[in-house]
Amino acid sequence: MFHKEGYKIIFFALVLVITGFLIIDNTISLNWLRLLLMLLFLIIFILILQFFRNPKRYTHLNDLNVVSAVDGKVVVIEEVFENEYFKDKRIQVSVFMSPLNVHATRYPIGGEIKYSKYHPGKYLVAWHPKASEENERTTVVIKNKVYGEVLYRQIAGALAKRIVNYAELNDTAIQGADSGFIKFGSRVDVFLPLDAKINVRLNQKVRGGETVIAELHG
Repeated sequence: MFHKEGYKIIFFALVLVITGFLIIDNTISLNWLRLLLMLLFLIIFILILQFFRNPKRYTHLNDLNVVSAVDGKVVVIEEVFENEYFKDKRIQVSVFMSPLNVHATRYPIGGEIKYSKYHPGKYLVAWHPKASEENERTTVVIKNKVYGEVLYRQIAGALAKRIVNYAELNDTAIQGADSGFIKFGSRVDVFLPLDAKINVRLNQKVRGGETVIAELHG
């Protein structure tokens, strides 16, 4: 299964691969060179398919759990001052996605979408400390009826030039459901209440919609 954000790119990539194969087959006489170039085209196409894959995930719906919004590696777990929406201290858990990770973003928790805002910005490497405040990004806040609000932020990286965000103000978010996409390397920050019990550790690999990154108390 592939993410809908990749349909056009996959189609055009397929057309280019087929065209490239035909040109190579008709213009290059050296067998080893012809095979090498065809293999290169094929590898690039496979990488594009891998980037836009969107595997089925099975989320155990639980209002007291926060699941990872994306696949990747945990790169930040720390208490910070969140100055866009909460304007107070929160626990930040950040997951970095390499170009090889699944890049679909999923709602980390269910509830009402209270805030959804896009910010244009820079394209610092996604793990840069200032990326959360200076890079192109979207910020979404979900209010859960049990304990309050959780904020997550999609952040573009050095290669990511487009963030897709499906979260609309006052809509209902379903935990684990598709909430957007970030193209070509990026990260997602989640800001949690200070009393949240963190269930992940630095450098741990997580799966979007399945790995429980925190437990909250109602």
